[in-house]
Amino acid sequence: MRIAVLGTGSVGRTLASAFARLGHEVTVGTRDVAGTLARTGPDGMGNEPYSAWAQANPEVRLAAFADVAADADLVVNATSGDASLAALRAVGEDGLAGRVVLDVANPLDFSRGFPPTLSVQGTDSLAEQLQRAFPQARVVKALNTMTASVMADPRGLADGQHTVFVCGDDAAAKKTVTGLLAQLGHRDVLDLGDLSTARGAEMLLPLWLRLYAALGTSEFNFKIVR
Repeated sequence: MRIAVLGTGSVGRTLASAFARLGHEVTVGTRDVAGTLARTGPDGMGNEPYSAWAQANPEVRLAAFADVAADADLVVNATSGDASLAALRAVGEDGLAGRVVLDVANPLDFSRGFPPTLSVQGTDSLAEQLQRAFPQARVVKALNTMTASVMADPRGLADGQHTVFVCGDDAAAKKTVTGLLAQLGHRDVLDLGDLSTARGAEMLLPLWLRLYAALGTSEFNFKIVR
């Protein structure tokens, strides 16, 4: 499968390298290719320069948002939630039309410091905002309730016996995403229903952040026992 990953941060890099290891053809999207490759210092989250990561992952291409989805089968939104709409607009309606868009982002608002609040909640979600902005895309929400390393390799925790949620209006798109999750090693995929259920998945983040603080690690996940 040809996969376009939007975002050059830790989530985008982690997922891109995981998909490439599985044999998928992966391209990472960025606003400014030359600028991304020219940076020599760590980014705002302390990640090594993208150019150093790219040298260790030569099979992953880098392209501008406007070009990244031209031949993609699936687009992954791994941008920060406050930048997601702008990133998808840069990809363009034509680039997203008919394509599965796996949204792993969260609408986190850091304007009042840490822990962040949610910029959208209750009666709406980031995933629904993306779907409304790009009605011909097939948006599926998943993987947003865990840290990047667990997204990419769930088997490191209890042999993958923990839960990943899937939300979306398009049954075929959810089937595509569910298959990709299984390839990554996710063994308990729970379909919550239509895309409005992404409101609940995104609203788990305030709890996730408190658990992160209490446990002192991001290496954990939810397990729904039934």
